[in-house]
Amino acid sequence: MISTLRAGLARGGIELKQTLTTPSDLSSYLIPALILFATIFFQRDAHVPGTSFSLGASTLPGVFGMGIAFGSLLTVAQLLTVEREDGTLLRAKATPNGMGGYLAGKAVLVGGMTVVSLLLQLVPGLFLVDGLRVSATGWFILLWLVPLGFLATMPLGAVLGSIFDNPRNMALVTLPIFGLVALSGIFYPITGFPGWLQAIGQVFPIYWLGLGMRSVFLPDSMALVELTHSWRHLETFGVLAIWTVVGLGLAPAVLRRMARRESGSAVAARRQRAMVTVNR
Repeated sequence: MISTLRAGLARGGIELKQTLTTPSDLSSYLIPALILFATIFFQRDAHVPGTSFSLGASTLPGVFGMGIAFGSLLTVAQLLTVEREDGTLLRAKATPNGMGGYLAGKAVLVGGMTVVSLLLQLVPGLFLVDGLRVSATGWFILLWLVPLGFLATMPLGAVLGSIFDNPRNMALVTLPIFGLVALSGIFYPITGFPGWLQAIGQVFPIYWLGLGMRSVFLPDSMALVELTHSWRHLETFGVLAIWTVVGLGLAPAVLRRMARRESGSAVAARRQRAMVTVNR
């Protein structure tokens, strides 16, 4: 077990170093950050309804939470589908304890990529956006919110990635997740939505990650525009913990089933379908 984790950590570290030294990959970190700050700039004169607080400053912490969910859900799912098609997953399956090391490596890679993206948004945001602050309590919240956010969403990303064996079908996952973001109060207070949409948004981790991040970076007075007029830290911890239990309970069985179905003929068939699609 220890050797498997050590191999996974080493693999993830190598892959993370590669992505951080590849120009095309670096652009995928920088461009979203630039788009985010451009959006906040154009929102500088807008205010959260019922307050004088900048809508842009209110949006930024929610985007931090959304970044954790996106990194864990979509990136993990995309990596699994792509590496099923190119045979990487089959090669991992063929080596002793290969699947364990593979999954540990992906956790390190995705976690590292997400943290880098967050830092590229967080550090400039603290200097460029008025109204953001982090108290000692806020740092404590971050210590449990970020790891719990990864645990609540990364297994779900693995489950989603195991469903599809064609990367071109990932739009079937991406579009609903964007819909959940719209319902989760990331870009606009959830209190502005009808009650039934509020209920749907609160079922999933994205809302709670956004709420938790807002509680870290926004003044306590901004809790008045949230549901129940509070930051609901206990509820945030509880919902994310429930999703962690669900994901960790479901993901291993789904991934084992996916690994059993991997074979040379299955990989060859997927490659053939991909070539046919490209040649059309």
